[in-house]
Amino acid sequence: MLFGFCVFCNQPKQAYLYNMRFDIITVLPSLLESPFAHSILQRAQKKGIAEIVVHNLRDYASNKQKSVDDYPYGGGSGMVMGIEPFANCIEKLKVARNYDEIIFMSPDGVTFNQQIANQLSVKGNMMVLCGHYKGIDQRIRDLFVTREISIGDYVLSGGELPAAVLVDAVVRLIPGVLSDETSALSDSFQDGLLDAPVYTRPADWNGHRVPDILLSGNTPEIEKWRFEQSIERTKIRRPDLLE
Repeated sequence: MLFGFCVFCNQPKQAYLYNMRFDIITVLPSLLESPFAHSILQRAQKKGIAEIVVHNLRDYASNKQKSVDDYPYGGGSGMVMGIEPFANCIEKLKVARNYDEIIFMSPDGVTFNQQIANQLSVKGNMMVLCGHYKGIDQRIRDLFVTREISIGDYVLSGGELPAAVLVDAVVRLIPGVLSDETSALSDSFQDGLLDAPVYTRPADWNGHRVPDILLSGNTPEIEKWRFEQSIERTKIRRPDLLE
């Protein structure tokens, strides 16, 4: 287990124990194999900083066919994911540990942003439910879910890709995951603005030069330039953030 400090809260002297665990419940576990087996998420798991466990919802179905959906009451198109498989899985997982959050990935949830990622980055155990078909029985949401999160105003085939987005955005914020921990603090949206343009070598490529200020070595002026560029880029691309 690794110890760190909360870099996104107003209590810099309060120590946090970082051993985050995500339990993801899905009917398509193989869809999540690749996102969690590479790059930063792989590194976080190898270091023991984060644990990501995927559960097949069909293992918790009580019928012979292992089906997890049924026709909606009241008629209408599509199928609805039933309450029993979810309830069986959630209750079994809760026997082993307490959960800070049980999150349902849903297009009608609160839109995910950097501030929510920051909040979740200091949690311990979280469960993520991935929906499919027409949706999930409302009683699952009423009885078990503590947060409903959307990654945008559009509909996907299921909650697996949104779950991968959420886990990636949260885990990278945990101290010890990134090789340069200050990098996450300068990302777009951390201060409500888009990030400034960035450059690397060569300084001159076919006549296209890096701005002279970045080559000056004058740190205060460089930071001032970056802040001004950040504001300008936000004005052009995301004026809603400045409101």
